[in-house]
Amino acid sequence: MDYPILGRVIPPIAYLWVRKINGLENIPLGGGFIISPNHSSYADHLILSSIVIRNTHKKICYLAKKEHFETTFQRMWHEATGAIPIDRQAGGKQALETAVKYLKQGKIIGIYPEGTRTLDGRLQRGKTGAARLALAAKVPIVPVGLIGTFEILPKGKTIPKFKRTIVNIGKPIHFDKYYGKENDKKTIRLVTTKVMKEIAKLCKKRYEFD
Repeated sequence: MDYPILGRVIPPIAYLWVRKINGLENIPLGGGFIISPNHSSYADHLILSSIVIRNTHKKICYLAKKEHFETTFQRMWHEATGAIPIDRQAGGKQALETAVKYLKQGKIIGIYPEGTRTLDGRLQRGKTGAARLALAAKVPIVPVGLIGTFEILPKGKTIPKFKRTIVNIGKPIHFDKYYGKENDKKTIRLVTTKVMKEIAKLCKKRYEFD
């Protein structure tokens, strides 16, 4: 296991908020891949990471904006969990290169296609980072639908409510025919829309964008 202390302590706590998990068999056990859930809550990281740790003995390395590394506690947390800082002003090129390297090493990269937590529980328009990375690294994307995390700890709240979530893990989506086209805007938007529509099915929401 990549980080035994967190791997032993956090999952049992996080599972208190989990009612049901569907699709565990869809998590690839070999090779790198991208896992992409909808993003409704501060609790998303904790719940999904705990499920993956328990079932693959590997951590999810999330892409996180560099501002999340500025305080001591945040820096310690993100470094412990293998987060990759993104400098949005610089375009995120270095983070993309690091993520490609991680994926080729067989690691799991976590990307929320929406980019940030929803303010109203609805799905937002997907950003193209996950698509670009999948095509550049030649790996599948595993879509995930998190149902109920918005009610647990939405953006702006600090105390979680004890409600339970359903986690639906979809089958890996392969984009072999688009490999090498990570700089083609039309292609990465097409891939992003496909991923977001799968996420929408899994979290029982509508995706209202192209």
